[in-house]
Amino acid sequence: MKFGIFIDLQLPRPWNEGDETRLFQEALEQVELADRLGIDYVWAQEHHFLEEYCHSSAPEVFLAACTQRTKKIRLAHGIVAMSPKFNHPARIAERLATLDILSGGRLDWGTGESGSRMELEGFGVDFVDKRSMWAEAVSEVVKMMCMNPYPGFQGKYFSMPHRNIVPKPMQKPHPPIWAACSNRDNVQLAARLGMGALTFAFVNAEEAKFWVDTYYDKFRENCTPIGQSINPNIAMLTGFMCHEDMDTAISRGQEGAQFFAYGLGHYWRDGTHVPGQTNLWDDFKHRPKSVLERMERERKKAGMGGIGTPQQLIENFKALEDAGVDQLILLQQSGNYSHEHICQSMELFAKEVLPQFRERDIKNEKLKLEKLEPFIEKARNNIEILKTMTEIPAVDAYPLVWNQKGTPDQQGVPDRRPGMTAFWQMQVGGNRSKK
Repeated sequence: MKFGIFIDLQLPRPWNEGDETRLFQEALEQVELADRLGIDYVWAQEHHFLEEYCHSSAPEVFLAACTQRTKKIRLAHGIVAMSPKFNHPARIAERLATLDILSGGRLDWGTGESGSRMELEGFGVDFVDKRSMWAEAVSEVVKMMCMNPYPGFQGKYFSMPHRNIVPKPMQKPHPPIWAACSNRDNVQLAARLGMGALTFAFVNAEEAKFWVDTYYDKFRENCTPIGQSINPNIAMLTGFMCHEDMDTAISRGQEGAQFFAYGLGHYWRDGTHVPGQTNLWDDFKHRPKSVLERMERERKKAGMGGIGTPQQLIENFKALEDAGVDQLILLQQSGNYSHEHICQSMELFAKEVLPQFRERDIKNEKLKLEKLEPFIEKARNNIEILKTMTEIPAVDAYPLVWNQKGTPDQQGVPDRRPGMTAFWQMQVGGNRSKK
């Protein structure tokens, strides 16, 4: 089982001048530390308008900084919001390829639909369209990264003419693709499309086995990849705070993990939010008010298996490994965790816990691929063969088009738009020879 860390960039109120700057700089230091300690992945979220819960609205910029501060750790989008109203598919392809090059081929491409009203309506996305928007965009971004040139597309949610999207990614045919999964149907969809499954939900070992079995059963049964490569993996999230003393680990880590779950509920399930006004942290601290609410918060301890002593973590993580989880993502920054405690926790984890899994991971990965090989080969045969353009139309620059259309228009009014020389002078302020 591999391990990753999760960059959520949570910032509970009250906010003081410089807090966001500090938060970003500390997060970069945590990624650098994870790289030195031998942690496998860092996952950076993309969310918008989710005050306090997630200030990671430009993960491509954050990951770009990480490319220059790290050497081995894989840099992963967890996720890119794929709706063309959030991000134009061509811009996604360009950014992914650039990040892959800057990182030396260490990028993973997590994809998602987004699901909160704050985000979807903020970008004008109808909830009922989000799944089909995601599928259309993922399919076309794959082609943009693989084809030379991309033949263009006339779709329901976006269209564009033929263009060659540059640069191309270092990893061929493209970085590994993942899909965010919040339920059984999504897990099966990821498996059917040959994508890794990112389950950003707290689960215990028994629940994890159900998700893992669901994923791999569907992968073996029916996989028609959406991409040009296959990524059979399932990753899960856990709260995280490691300390030699159990009570200290709990006092440092439990509240932050509960705030993460509370924020999810607020924005996705039962919250009422006033932008710029709602104090999520204050609401969290003053709830639960009833016995039933307290019981519900206590019930949500499936994700607390990563909060404790090294020995407790070894036992709890081994159960998830035995359940077949391929990667465990550590929620190392949430709520009001202190940077010092986060770093201490990561260092102790790397010293005492990580070595217990490293050797088995190499062996288990090899065995897994051997067992899956017939099904992977079957899925490879279902990969779409991309059809290259036999004739590529030329695209004239605007002045050439204007000159070609320099005759009077249908109303008899002469075309007064500038010719080549005037256009050059307007654009660069220079003189262009008429020879």
